[in-house]
Amino acid sequence: MSAAVISALSLLTRPVREAHLSGAQKTQHEALLCALQKNQAELREHLLTGGELEEARQLLEEVRREVVWFCFDTEDLTWSFVQECLLLLLCLARHLTSLLEAFNRDPCRAAPNSRTPEAAPPLPPDVLSVAQQKTLGTVLQFLVTLGLCPYLAPGVGVGLERRSAFGTAVEGAVRREVAPPCDRRLLVTTTVLMEVAGLSSLATLVFTRHLGDLMAALCQLGYRPHRPEGHGSESSKGITVEERKNCKQALQGLLGRVYQPIVIKELLVLQGGPKMTPGSSGKGGKTLSQAPPWLRRLCGQLLSERVMQPHGVQAVVRAILEGAGGKKVLELLHFKDKVTAAQFQRVATTVALTMVQDQPEFAQRFLLSPLLSPLQHCATVPDFFHCQQIYVVGNRPSGTLLSALMDVVPTIFSLLCFTKQNVSHLRAPCQEILLWYLSHAKTSSALSLLKDLCVLQSDGTGVTPGFQFAPGSEGGARLTRREPVRDEDDALYEKVSGEQWRVECLVQLMAEMKDSDLPGDLFLSLLQDLTDLAAEQPESEEEVDTSAMTLVELEQHLVGCVHGHGQRLALLQTLAVMCEGLPHTQLLRKPTQVVGFIESMLQRACVGLQRGSENAVESQTLSMGMGLIATLLSGAAQLSAEDYSSMSRLLAPLERVSQQHPDPVIQELASDLRATIATHGAYCPGSVINAAGLVGTKSTEGAPSQMKGQNTSATSTSTSPARTPSIPVDPFQQSQPSFRISSTSSSFSSGSAASGSSTPQQISGIGQAATHAGKKEQAQGSASYRDRETSIHIPSGISTHSSVSSGSASTSQKTFSDWLLEACDPDVPTRTMALRALTRTLREGDKEALETRDKLLMLFLENLEHEDSFVYLSAIQGLVVLADSFPEQILKRLLAEYQAGPSAASPSRGRSLETRLKVGEALMRVSRAMGDLAPHYGRPLIGVFLSGTRDEDGSVRASCLSNLGELCQRLQFSLGPLAQELSSCLTALIKTEKEAEVRRAAVHVIALLLRGLSDKTTRVLGDVLLELYRALKWVVRSDSDEVAVLHAQLALEELDDVMRKFIFPQQKLEKKIVVLP
Repeated sequence: MSAAVISALSLLTRPVREAHLSGAQKTQHEALLCALQKNQAELREHLLTGGELEEARQLLEEVRREVVWFCFDTEDLTWSFVQECLLLLLCLARHLTSLLEAFNRDPCRAAPNSRTPEAAPPLPPDVLSVAQQKTLGTVLQFLVTLGLCPYLAPGVGVGLERRSAFGTAVEGAVRREVAPPCDRRLLVTTTVLMEVAGLSSLATLVFTRHLGDLMAALCQLGYRPHRPEGHGSESSKGITVEERKNCKQALQGLLGRVYQPIVIKELLVLQGGPKMTPGSSGKGGKTLSQAPPWLRRLCGQLLSERVMQPHGVQAVVRAILEGAGGKKVLELLHFKDKVTAAQFQRVATTVALTMVQDQPEFAQRFLLSPLLSPLQHCATVPDFFHCQQIYVVGNRPSGTLLSALMDVVPTIFSLLCFTKQNVSHLRAPCQEILLWYLSHAKTSSALSLLKDLCVLQSDGTGVTPGFQFAPGSEGGARLTRREPVRDEDDALYEKVSGEQWRVECLVQLMAEMKDSDLPGDLFLSLLQDLTDLAAEQPESEEEVDTSAMTLVELEQHLVGCVHGHGQRLALLQTLAVMCEGLPHTQLLRKPTQVVGFIESMLQRACVGLQRGSENAVESQTLSMGMGLIATLLSGAAQLSAEDYSSMSRLLAPLERVSQQHPDPVIQELASDLRATIATHGAYCPGSVINAAGLVGTKSTEGAPSQMKGQNTSATSTSTSPARTPSIPVDPFQQSQPSFRISSTSSSFSSGSAASGSSTPQQISGIGQAATHAGKKEQAQGSASYRDRETSIHIPSGISTHSSVSSGSASTSQKTFSDWLLEACDPDVPTRTMALRALTRTLREGDKEALETRDKLLMLFLENLEHEDSFVYLSAIQGLVVLADSFPEQILKRLLAEYQAGPSAASPSRGRSLETRLKVGEALMRVSRAMGDLAPHYGRPLIGVFLSGTRDEDGSVRASCLSNLGELCQRLQFSLGPLAQELSSCLTALIKTEKEAEVRRAAVHVIALLLRGLSDKTTRVLGDVLLELYRALKWVVRSDSDEVAVLHAQLALEELDDVMRKFIFPQQKLEKKIVVLP
């Protein structure tokens, strides 16, 4: 019976090629009508002849008599065809239902041979073959096309014209004006299809392809508003209230029956597309038509019900993202509306991380590669907020994510270094991504990467050579081609300053890793590299026979030497910046790290002992290492068995010291320390306890005489937290020795410079004196790079000089007069410590210090003449504290010193210029410390700085402008009377100054003015704002200096923000209450 019914359906829906061969040319809808009419006639003929379709005919007649909707006298051929298909489908569904009921009552009758264990279970009778399913799929397609879609209202569902070109032929073939009414036809088709879908085997065929059409029909039948007039009255004819209610119930049952993500997807389609604009109608049907208002409201209500159900949100996400690739996921992060973006970011992040976890290869190809490819090729700067959402917010570290990010970390770090030079919204996401990677990567990989970023192992910039980052629109960044630098000195300066800035940015980044051991591990690794470099015997120039070398070999040899020196300098610079920028609580967080630090110091000292060339630096290193060990073992802290186990690494270097050191006292101490460690403190002789307070006096005896007359900045010591914080051994929290590594060499000898210059250039890193230290000859000869470049010092606890107290206790007992005497000591560490102590007494309000302020002023001014940075920086700090206590007197004297320029014939002109710049540095720091008192004490300063802009020396002009910018941004409304004079000065310098540094400073003053005044800019600088704006635009268009242009662009951005706030003020919802008198 089932085969007979399906054969009848096949006859009814098979293509008829003879329909269009009747002689005259027919249109598409005429050909369609002829085919339908011919198939119906052929089916009736087969049914009347009997045969294999006899049972099908009898069942068909029985069903036709039972249904009430069959229309015998319809004039519409399409509807007549639909009725025949619906009847045959009902026959099939009822017959399969009866067979299935019988099978369920007695399944053994259908399988008499099922007693054998290898026999397969019997198939249910409603199982259809592939050919039968194909025939039924064709029938369903005809029913939907001819009996359902033509009767849907405009905007309800997807129209036939958007599905295929055949839709036009169907529209022309359907006759809506004849009986039965359109809504009655739609109701009949929908009802039969829902009844047929009650059988599971047929429901799959109906819902997989035509679920959306059925939902659209039920929505229209149950919820379309009734219009008593016009076309709506005719289309709604014949639909009763009870039938509308049944359609609503059928829709609810259908929505609860089908897989929810599919239901949600179909409801989104039913909601239709956006409102059509006049020029958007001819896009080939790619966008959905706009749904009527009642349908949009209904779909919104139904979608809300889906969300409120259990696992509703998950169903919505699945509906949107099932089958979507990485590109679709990334599109969820592109919402410009902040509220909408916040709603979708978490969903997109979760989906992306799930893709990475479940399908890593797919995610790498379609998600991570498109996300990070701009950085890998350095073509553009991607949206880092997308990377931040996936990596940082998602926070699911995996091998795929880490490996994909590792390749672009150098580029991200280079971008971070660029953003720290100006205002950019990319700074925070870059920093968070780098911190996330460093905190989740393996320690070995992270250390290797950090060394690459410091340019210690390779060029870790990550940017294509010849390109650089430049300011982009809205605080972003873009890649531009770097203009070649022709001058070798400028190229060298740019390279050195760039590397130094990268190291400083890296240290600032590690300063954020407060709960990580990575900074300490990097510090110890660099110290080990330093020890390895010290162990390498540098090959002198005399030992290399260059006479037999070819030009290529000689060039390679020289390049190798220069590269080696560069790596050593980079290592020393990194260590110095880490010691200055990171607190001891980060560098040495664990006892094992403290032991590793001591081990590196002892190994470095052993290198000198092995060579037999111990010097003052190595003596200090050995003194510090043994002093730290003695302090740890003398009972300053409770040491556990694990601590003693980690200290076992110190046994070997201590043994070498006890055997190779020439001083018997040091040998005995090393042996005692070794015995104490080996016995885990059970044996602790008195020498160890005594050494905790004083170690190394004999080993460093004679060091002062060796160091006097040399460049003592290599062994200077500072106790001020502003310069270099001392680093005590943190894990034991006791008064233990502290240490510092100072980078002191500021010269490149002729042997290590590629240019072969005989007069090396000194590079100073202090304020405005940095660019004007001049070219100086070294006072000493060609000392090794270790002696010139770095030293390890003990500011308290372990003495390294006879003039320094042996302990912190004796230091605190010194009187004010003792500090005054030591402030004139020729030894740099002694003088520096005395100056810092005098500054501390001033800050604490010591009565004796305040009474002798004139002497202190002269003392600080005299020490400004000193060439060592530790000394004159300490003097500058003292002047700042002194000016804070006596502002009028000290400022008057500093201004007099600053204005007293040297005469043209003065032989000490260069030295006087440096001193003048140091006074300018002090004035700048005083200006910063003024705070709210700047309007009161700042007027004389402005006059002096404005006069200094006419100085004949460009360095002084730049210094004055720098100080002027720092001061003016704190004057607020007091700047108003001076606005015209200030604007004229800055505009003239911008347009007429020849030196680029002075123009940069002038532009930077404008930027600081706008930044400091903020919303008060229009009131304070209203008369000169246009003039300043034109000057900035002139710099952007005409100035050849890139740095000046960058400063001008930043100033214009500040001005743009100010004017936007002025023109479009922030709306405040406030209510003013006025109290009448």
